Amino acid sequence: MWADAAALDAAARRVDDWEAAFADRARRTRSLTSRIQALTGTARSPDRMVEATVDSSGQLVALRLDERTRQHSATHTSEQIVATARAACADLLRQITEATRETLGDDPAGAAIVESYQRRAHPEPGGTGAAR
Repeated sequence: MWADAAALDAAARRVDDWEAAFADRARRTRSLTSRIQALTGTARSPDRMVEATVDSSGQLVALRLDERTRQHSATHTSEQIVATARAACADLLRQITEATRETLGDDPAGAAIVESYQRRAHPEPGGTGAAR
């Protein structure tokens, strides 16, 4: 099957290179997963009366309201909360994008990861997602 030992050695080197590349990609992906799980997104409203923090899945985990919110209508305050939570999700997405590019570079898997988070942050009408 193999014409000579050199061809067999070259084929073995290619297989070893592929194996090393797959192992490196798996290591980088595990590293990225750990990094993303530790991320949170935070934002403040322009008037600094509302601060929202979301976890790595985009779920609201902390909300701080300044006492000055009592001077506004419930409608105004609720709109500020929703807008600030969305801004926190955008902050999270920015961090995930940055971490993914730093860890995986231009790897198509990295682009798919970022796209997945983008879909969750901006769901289709009638769909479900972290930030609605």
